Amino acid sequence: MEDLVQREHEIMKVCLLAGQIMLQSGAETYRVEDTMVRIAASFGVDKTHSYMTPTGLIFSMEDPQPITRLNRISDRTTNLHKIDRVNSISRRISKGELTIAEARRELENIQRTGDIYPLWLRLLMAALASGCFLIMFRGIWPDFLPAAVAGGLGYYCTLMLQRMIPVKFFAEFSGALAIGLCSVLFVKFGFGRDLDIIVISSVMPLVPGLLITNAIRDLMAGHLVSGLSKGAEAFITSFAIGAGIAFMLSFQ
Repeated sequence: MEDLVQREHEIMKVCLLAGQIMLQSGAETYRVEDTMVRIAASFGVDKTHSYMTPTGLIFSMEDPQPITRLNRISDRTTNLHKIDRVNSISRRISKGELTIAEARRELENIQRTGDIYPLWLRLLMAALASGCFLIMFRGIWPDFLPAAVAGGLGYYCTLMLQRMIPVKFFAEFSGALAIGLCSVLFVKFGFGRDLDIIVISSVMPLVPGLLITNAIRDLMAGHLVSGLSKGAEAFITSFAIGAGIAFMLSFQ
């Protein structure tokens, strides 16, 4: 009996770790719950229940004895690579290719892994995306470089402030301020022409697109609490970006 209880605790740790990694990496609520239930079922535990919000997850098992655990989620980001790796481990568990200990070891390796892309590459992609958005919004090619520089600078400010001050609203507001200031200066000194298009293109890397998508998908899947929470977070992020730009342009 003690061996069964010990095994149940180990399965619980694997399920919670997989769910925590996915939730912290920006996965949809229904996907996280489904993954946790499937992992438990693959290890022979069928009677399980899961409930989660963007800030925490609860998982319980009924056999061989009732057990419930709660994990607090404080940091959330977007890392689709980690989600894909957890999904891959879940599929291998379902096929019987991994034991409980092996699954936990691989999940711990994923959790210890930081960003797979270096900071300079992320900044370069943010700058390039801003410039490409400008062309997509029918801007002119001379404004490509100002939009790219402003977008890269705003993204850098947001990342740095998030590391120093754990207040997402302040970081995004400051990043939008940097974008607004940079765009105004470019136009003022003749390096840019269309201020509106430059600003709109530069803030695109900060727009919470994945968060909005997940909020809608969770609402459609019936996860009302998670969907509304993510929708509120997306609204606050959008408000911070808009407020930062409006504040800077008010001094123009």
